[in-house]
Amino acid sequence: MRLDCAGKWLDLTQPVVMGVLNVTPDSFSDGGRYLRFDDALRRAEAMVAEGAAILDIGGESTRPGAPAVPVQEELDRVLPLVERLARELPVPISVDTSKPQVMRAAVGAGAGLINDVWALRRPDALEIAVASGVPVCLMHMRGEPGTMQREPHYVDVVAEVRNFLAERVRVCEAAGLARDRVLVDPGFGFGKNLGHNLSLLRQLHCFDGLAAGVLVGLSRKSMIGALSDAPVEERLSGSLAAAVVAAWQGARIVRAHDVRATVQALRVCAATLAAA
Repeated sequence: MRLDCAGKWLDLTQPVVMGVLNVTPDSFSDGGRYLRFDDALRRAEAMVAEGAAILDIGGESTRPGAPAVPVQEELDRVLPLVERLARELPVPISVDTSKPQVMRAAVGAGAGLINDVWALRRPDALEIAVASGVPVCLMHMRGEPGTMQREPHYVDVVAEVRNFLAERVRVCEAAGLARDRVLVDPGFGFGKNLGHNLSLLRQLHCFDGLAAGVLVGLSRKSMIGALSDAPVEERLSGSLAAAVVAAWQGARIVRAHDVRATVQALRVCAATLAAA
């Protein structure tokens, strides 16, 4: 499976790494590290050199309790970087946003994928995403970032998340966005407790066939900290373990901060699966 991301191809025949680049002051792991344009540019170039197949640029934190960011502020953060990276780097650039205005402007600046934690549920988001002509990633989130971790409850988390994503894919198809241009993300840590996250990871194969592929974001998250009793900066080993489990269960894109190590882990996983 290959995705055309605004003229740059993303090959999903094997699991690949999406490098995370947050140009925000408050993201849970790298908030504030790449606010300066030159620092962000160097980090992007480094992640591509380390093997990232796609970069995900975010200008608004979606960590639990994160405040909303005004549209213009998010545009000011992401647009110059998207434009520069899309022009100079060989890999597709994804924009991590739920704001229709940012989607449209970022695609106009060269972004080749829209990664939306709201799954195109905000007003005008679906229409703008369809008109953009680029693939999208639909994520499941219960609630919203400010409140999503206040005692989330499910009867059957895997079935409920799968049903939600299946319905969003159907809505996209009805609007003119083909299934083979859609990715789905179960939304680890977005309105889920540790038990919910582990159930989703263990049964990630249940999401196969919903769309073009499954994307997961597990890197350095609180579930890794809960299992390892490690602070954010010491969660590499746990993040790699989760990435390998996800790829073994069928994930095609693994969103990661530690690109080089994750690429290496996924190559071993892919080779083992191919040999089997």
